[in-house]
Amino acid sequence: MPIKDQRGFFCRFFCAEESKEVGFNKCVAQINHSHTLRKGAVRGLHFQYPPHVEAKIVSCLRGEVFDVAVDIRKGSPTFLRWHGEILSLDNRKNLLIPEGFAHGFQALTENCEMIYLHSEPFHAQAEGGLHVNDPSLGIVWPVELTEISERDCTHPFISQNFEGITL
Repeated sequence: MPIKDQRGFFCRFFCAEESKEVGFNKCVAQINHSHTLRKGAVRGLHFQYPPHVEAKIVSCLRGEVFDVAVDIRKGSPTFLRWHGEILSLDNRKNLLIPEGFAHGFQALTENCEMIYLHSEPFHAQAEGGLHVNDPSLGIVWPVELTEISERDCTHPFISQNFEGITL
């Protein structure tokens, strides 16, 4: 929780001990920062295939986003189910995206900035993605989709024989 006074606030962004308690028990291998200009724009749904699966801790530094995690773990009881949370500068929530989950978000305001702590560095050969409009996922995006990158538009819809990833 932030400690506030007349100057503003101070809060801890990351603590390895506290993070272990919620399941992020690896070192931070990479930190990414994104800026999304327009309301409605979507980034994702991204993941890395084994052996480079990653956990992430994500937080919104400016604006407000709808952040989504989709379970793609083979044999999981929540396989292909999604969970969404609103992250914002105001609520200062962090979201843990466990290994074996695809991740993406939609900007709910203009000029959103996100920071991501990754347990693995990016490996282009291990990159995977799900299409944000895949009807089999049924993600309910809060506002109309306004922009999706060319790369994210090429992510496939899930086929009937998609079994997920093995951790």
